[in-house]
Amino acid sequence: MSHSWDPDRYLAYADERGRPFVDLLARVHAERPHVVVDLGCGPGNLTALLADRWAGAQVTGIDSSPEMIAAAREIDGIAWEVADLRDWARPDPLALRAPVDVLVSNATLQWLPDHLALLPSLVDRVAPGGWFAFQVPGNFGEPSHTIRTDIAERAPFAEHVRDVAVPASHEPADYLRLLLDLGCEVDAWETTYLHVLAGPDPVFDWVSGTGARPTLQALPDDLRPLFEEEFRALLRDAYPADAAGRVVMPFRRIFVVARKGADVGVTA
Repeated sequence: MSHSWDPDRYLAYADERGRPFVDLLARVHAERPHVVVDLGCGPGNLTALLADRWAGAQVTGIDSSPEMIAAAREIDGIAWEVADLRDWARPDPLALRAPVDVLVSNATLQWLPDHLALLPSLVDRVAPGGWFAFQVPGNFGEPSHTIRTDIAERAPFAEHVRDVAVPASHEPADYLRLLLDLGCEVDAWETTYLHVLAGPDPVFDWVSGTGARPTLQALPDDLRPLFEEEFRALLRDAYPADAAGRVVMPFRRIFVVARKGADVGVTA
């Protein structure tokens, strides 16, 4: 079931969503890459950091959302493409595409149920000695996700949302072992950020722009307000505001930075 993304809603927490990208990039030690690609670039605000850091590189941002790419095209100096990263990762039989020196994917792979099996193809697109870095959420056991799942499994909602996209990820060690077996040097770690949010329903505002958005979009207009009302109420209970109106939302993130072996080739 398809869904669309709202760049403005996504950017409501741009600083909080951007910090993991910056932390990930800090461990990528490429000096003068020629080709840099951001898979799942969203509205492009973070891709712009790649162009700033590596000013001489050809930087491309790729996202499957036309809405996100339309917003990204407001940023000059970067090539933007609407594409599915699974298609991008497929081998190029004519070898027309240059190997990538730095391949980055920020909070995107969790939307692909088969992304663990996709990693070899992504590494294959990286030049020998190049870098592959990605970050995925690791908070899917938190109330921000489990509450949505619990409500979605009940009538009258279940029949409308059973086929929607639901994000998921693996443990850091799973990614590390797979990439080591592919001949990469790997640095994998996790961080739990404590986001301090404000407003009437800040956790709902956060998840409705990302993980819960496909579910909310799949609901018919007459059921969506009922779902949202219950979702908001349960999130308020799970993430109570303090006396000053602040809500603390823990958010675990999983990071992986891999450098491809200099003697590992690129398959055409």
